[in-house]
Amino acid sequence: MNPEKDFTPLTPNIVRALNDKLYEKRKVAALEIEKLVREFVAQNNTVQIKHVIQTLSQEFALSQHPHSRKGGLIGLAACSIALGKDSGLYLKDLIEPVLTCFNDADSRLRYYACEALYNIVKVARGAVLPHFNVLFDGLSKLAADPDPNVKSGSELLDRLLKDIVTESNKFDLVGFIPLLRERIYSNNQYARQFIISWILVLESVPDINLLDYLPEILDGLFQILGDNGKEIRKMCEVALGEFLKEIKRNPSNVKFAEMANILVIHCQTNDDLIQLTAMCWMWEFTQLAGRVMLPYSSGILTAVLPCLAYDDRKKSIKEVANSCNQSLMKLVTPEDDEPDEPKPGVQQQAEPNPDEALAKQEGTTSGDRDGSCDSSFSSSISVFPAASTERAPVTLHLDGIVQVLNCHLRDMAIGMMTRIAVLKWLYHLYIKTPRKMFRHTDSLFPILLQTLSDESDEVILKDLEVLAEIASSPAGQTADLGPLDGPDLQVSHSELQVPSPARGSLLHPPGTKGLECSPSTPPMNSYFYKFMINLLKRFSSEQKLLETRGAFIIRQLCLLLNAENIFHSMADILLREEDLKFASTMVHTLNTILLTSTELFQLRNQLKDLRTLNYRHAYDLIQKFGDLEVTVDFLTEVDKLVQLIECPIFTYLRLQLLDVKNHPYLIKALYGLLMLLPQSSAFQLLSHRLQCVPKPELLQTEDGLKTAPNSQRASAPNIDYAELLQHFEKVQNKHLEVKHQRSGRGDHLDRRILL
Repeated sequence: MNPEKDFTPLTPNIVRALNDKLYEKRKVAALEIEKLVREFVAQNNTVQIKHVIQTLSQEFALSQHPHSRKGGLIGLAACSIALGKDSGLYLKDLIEPVLTCFNDADSRLRYYACEALYNIVKVARGAVLPHFNVLFDGLSKLAADPDPNVKSGSELLDRLLKDIVTESNKFDLVGFIPLLRERIYSNNQYARQFIISWILVLESVPDINLLDYLPEILDGLFQILGDNGKEIRKMCEVALGEFLKEIKRNPSNVKFAEMANILVIHCQTNDDLIQLTAMCWMWEFTQLAGRVMLPYSSGILTAVLPCLAYDDRKKSIKEVANSCNQSLMKLVTPEDDEPDEPKPGVQQQAEPNPDEALAKQEGTTSGDRDGSCDSSFSSSISVFPAASTERAPVTLHLDGIVQVLNCHLRDMAIGMMTRIAVLKWLYHLYIKTPRKMFRHTDSLFPILLQTLSDESDEVILKDLEVLAEIASSPAGQTADLGPLDGPDLQVSHSELQVPSPARGSLLHPPGTKGLECSPSTPPMNSYFYKFMINLLKRFSSEQKLLETRGAFIIRQLCLLLNAENIFHSMADILLREEDLKFASTMVHTLNTILLTSTELFQLRNQLKDLRTLNYRHAYDLIQKFGDLEVTVDFLTEVDKLVQLIECPIFTYLRLQLLDVKNHPYLIKALYGLLMLLPQSSAFQLLSHRLQCVPKPELLQTEDGLKTAPNSQRASAPNIDYAELLQHFEKVQNKHLEVKHQRSGRGDHLDRRILL
């Protein structure tokens, strides 16, 4: 410093003391400056006051000499103390040189700068609020200072500034938010702690509505929630909890739509705390905002669906995700199936495009799903149109939802619960919005058919529910879409063959809506036959599927759809099947299901109620068997039929054997089967059954004798029911003797019964 330079009104003694290396001498100089400035204040000499401040700033605080800078800092603090309430008039000149010293390499000088600014702020109080941003910026840097003394001094200054903001109603929140949004992405844990502490303070002030600006800092908060420090994570968790409480208290003032995609991103992070917190927020949003969240359904599902497959290690996340999924599903209503109408005037551009916003937002992140982002993300928060959905009708973006569901269903790596949830969503959408969903059926149909090969029975059940709804929904009954049209029905010679000339016989004439097998069955739409054909194609190409799940699938379809329609359609298709071995296998499978399963009880009753039973036809067929080559497979099938006759399902048929007069061809058909069989266990089983058939005259009742001609009555034996019972006892005793004899030779009768 030039000793000959004029520092008036500062005396040479003051100048000399300010430059001294000893703190005590600089302190004496500060007291002299305070006395001098007080005199200028009393004289209202603003020119001299400004001159003193400028000299202390330029010649001392910003000097190259460290002792001079220390002297300048203590001198500026003395000026502020002397000015008192008038210090607000000179704050800019007082604060700026002190803040410059915050960046000094000397830690002691940074500490003196904190001390000087503390004194300036303490005197000025609320007058410093117009300069809050520069003060906050400086303090945020000192919060991460490596020197403990500097950090301690900055904490004192920080507490003072918080007290001033808390007691004042003139805080400029609008001007502060951009700085907060920028600083919140700091990676330094002390800076993060400083930021969170300020957010908690601002949130606690009644006159400051930080909730309006939550969309701009929410992403940064979730970033801080992933900090390695437990204390910082806890502070951030508390801050987010306070915001959520405020949201639940005042949901009408919350910008739900502007925060939806932020939550979607953090619901997909690998950090358990971040994911759980974001998922809880998402669930609350679906509860509080309702249909406002519908435009973001595709993003929400992308985040939620994978969580449903979590194991017990992430049980909490799984439970919240399930609740969120259920809440979102309830938001879809039949009104979403109404035709989309153009929005008039200003409303046309009011609704946000959630997919585009999410894409922009993800593009600004670091690319990881662990929630880490760089500071450039802060500029992306503004992609959401402000207060957009409040003025526009909410629209369900079905295309995006279906795309997400389709992708998850195709991903074989996802868990069973996720696949079930996807199928539940598809079923729900087909119920609530059938007309719009049928636009996507052609793209969904192949993957739904493929899902029938899933390892889980629960997945297959849900898949069948969706396919059944598609096949029976009135929305699918279109006159211009034939059930056999489309590239997915072009089969090769190795698969199911449905020759094109036969197609017309399988369908109704143009103009009819749906497929009807008989007047008693409900109509099916154009996808029903498409479903049946493709199902048989899969059975033909996947023999294992037919063997392990074929009966299960058909039985469930009989519960979901009309059993008569299913059997009728499959019979029509199999009539034209060129692979006779497959056709035979399918016929055998269908017959076994029809005759044994409880799901087909009603259809069996319908068949039994037919006035003309085809026993004569069965007898005629058996007569034809004499001209065929008797093979092992043939005898095996006859053996199975004999076993089937003995099962409970055919109790009615065995009782009909008592009515010899009205069912003669039934008995003849059974005797025909007996003659076809070699003397095996099946032969013995059927032979013993036929031996129980009484003679016709034994069943002649007393009433029948009265109405018969006299000549017949005279010749008819007078036999009552006691004699009939004796006959059955003799037959039974004979059976027991034969059984005892055969058991002695170790040749047991095969009593297999198909249930």
